[in-house]
Amino acid sequence: MPSRTPAAGPPRPKEPRSPRLAASLAAVELFDHDLEDDGVYKSMEFRGVDLSSRDADAVEFEGCRFVDTRLSGTAMRRGGFSNVELERCDLSGMAARASSMHRARVSASRLTGMTWSECGFKDVTFDACRADLTGFRFSTFKNAVFRDCALPEANFQNADLKGVRFERCNLTGAQFSGAEMEGARFADCVLLGIGGVTSLRGVTIRSRDAQGLVYSLASAMGITIEE
Repeated sequence: MPSRTPAAGPPRPKEPRSPRLAASLAAVELFDHDLEDDGVYKSMEFRGVDLSSRDADAVEFEGCRFVDTRLSGTAMRRGGFSNVELERCDLSGMAARASSMHRARVSASRLTGMTWSECGFKDVTFDACRADLTGFRFSTFKNAVFRDCALPEANFQNADLKGVRFERCNLTGAQFSGAEMEGARFADCVLLGIGGVTSLRGVTIRSRDAQGLVYSLASAMGITIEE
């Protein structure tokens, strides 16, 4: 009897590629030149560096690692982060516009109140970050993952979130109004009180997560739920 080949299971979601950094990065202990407009910084390690409250235009970071670095309150336009890692960094209150992250990993970092509007994220993972009150309005995400992140009241209004994965995230009160979300997935997430619930057309949600959507769906449809 001819052997039978087992049926192939469903395809596994594509994981963002991890950045490949140079084996030896030039350490930056005291930032000699500060952030300069049109500055390009390659293969550098920023460890314990304070880059907060800066104002920069068209700054590019390529192949860099940021550890315990502060970018809080920094304003950036047309900035670029390519093939980078950010670990235990403080980006709270950072404001970026028309900027991009490509092949990046942001882990164990504070992003409270960070605003990246009209920006692009490709092959990016946010892991175990405090990201409450973050703003990603009109931004585009491709092959992106939010994992173990606290995202209460995050704003994804009019963002392109097609295919994005949210895993074990707290999204209480998050705003998705006008977002494009076909193919996005939510697994083990808190979805209480989210806004723009009608934009979730085409997403995949685990059954136990869907219970948190009942009141938001009812409100969007004008339904009153009595105890």
